[in-house]
Amino acid sequence: MAASLKIDDELKSRVQHLANQRRRSAHWLMLEAIQQYVEREEARESFRQEALASWQAYQETGRHLTGRETRDWLKTWGTDKEQDAPERHK
Repeated sequence: MAASLKIDDELKSRVQHLANQRRRSAHWLMLEAIQQYVEREEARESFRQEALASWQAYQETGRHLTGRETRDWLKTWGTDKEQDAPERHK
């Protein structure tokens, strides 16, 4: 897909300066920036959707873990005594 961007002279100069420092083209730099932004926003949206689904499941079932239960479980990660996730309860 071909696209065209209009950017002001100051930003254009900054992009060109950074591209020169990185020994890349301004085009490469802008593509990289767009790709990183899209990946970050997709991850953010995925996290948001997961949080909404978790909230809905809690509202429907009332099942949950307390903060203390979660922290205690996470503290076991990467140790010889790593535990499975605790059972959710009401």
